[in-house]
Amino acid sequence: MSSTPRGERLNIAIIGKRNAGKSSLINALVGQDIAIVSAVPGTTTDPVDKRYELLPLGPVTFFDTAGVDDTGELGEKRIKATQKILYRADIAIFVSDGNAFNNAELKMIEKIREMELPMLIVFNKKDIIPVCQENIAFCQKYSLPYISVSSVTKEGIDECKEKLIQLSPKYLKENRIIAGDLVEPGNSVILVTPIDTSAPKGRLILPQVQTLRDLLDRNCLVTVVQETELKSALDKTKEPPSLVITDSQVIEMVANIVPEEIPLTTFSILFARYKGELDILLEGINRLKTLQNGDKILIAEACSHHIQKDDIGRVKIPNWMQKFSQKDLIFDVYAGYDFPDNLEEYTVCIHCGGCMITPMEMNRRIKECYRRGVPITNYGMTIAFLQGVLERTIKPLLNTKEKKE
Repeated sequence: MSSTPRGERLNIAIIGKRNAGKSSLINALVGQDIAIVSAVPGTTTDPVDKRYELLPLGPVTFFDTAGVDDTGELGEKRIKATQKILYRADIAIFVSDGNAFNNAELKMIEKIREMELPMLIVFNKKDIIPVCQENIAFCQKYSLPYISVSSVTKEGIDECKEKLIQLSPKYLKENRIIAGDLVEPGNSVILVTPIDTSAPKGRLILPQVQTLRDLLDRNCLVTVVQETELKSALDKTKEPPSLVITDSQVIEMVANIVPEEIPLTTFSILFARYKGELDILLEGINRLKTLQNGDKILIAEACSHHIQKDDIGRVKIPNWMQKFSQKDLIFDVYAGYDFPDNLEEYTVCIHCGGCMITPMEMNRRIKECYRRGVPITNYGMTIAFLQGVLERTIKPLLNTKEKKE
């Protein structure tokens, strides 16, 4: 369970005022004391993540957060930290003690509603506090699902889990496909996986592993090679492969080796469809055609990693963009969970593949850029465009889409 990729976990944010019973609810849901519980308001100060196998939902991460009614300068910072957690969440559980919502609670509930984040209102002290009728009327008015439980007696906890299942994102209920719909069972597929200084020692990167598993589930014959062995692999095959998938960083070299009649795409483009809104990311490419001197480019990474001398986001893409545009561009890199508050200042956002975040979070980032008028695309599409092969690498996905329609 602990080895489940972070980007494949369901993230559940536990939100509410101080001493509403957020931590005790987590313990009741998982049946273990994994969160510190105290009668002292404000026990949880910073967001704390707890990994667990919550059946039947599967691997989840609970984010226990500070109270939305925290006070003082430090309290404001804690509330901001709680708000950032919401951008990583797939579901929000808003915990109330049953008393009438105060202004801080109403303000946070409204923010969650504006984000269109699935939310369950949990009145958590059923054994000692009857739920205020105003709260119930409020939930009914805004069609907010709610339930009354007791973390002490465990009354209502099983029903609470059922409601969480009902609210879980669509992608968890679907059999999501990375590349399996581009091929037929028994087809031959070649994966081109460069082993460079940024590759994890002894391992393939996550998108490569997930793509490999997806194709094996489709009963394909998969060959994995480095770019330097690709030509030899093609020469040795009796029949041409049905598909070649490559790391974006060597797409120009691979495109020159693979004959035009063989479908070709990249891991990053596949994950643009798997994790995000493919059409919006494709639309964002158009902004790269009209770059001007002084334009600010946002390079967004979903995780923090050791920076290499040939880092793709900090070195390779900026160099390729400068060369392509022949303009003096400004590049800012944001790594991890933070997204800049001054998003509107950027001409375009170029995002990583998002393998370390959930589809919900990736889509939220895409929609946030779209809402604020900032074109967004991803690493793989950008590289394919700058190398002049985007049309070819996107074609297999578009052909499949047309067949489905």
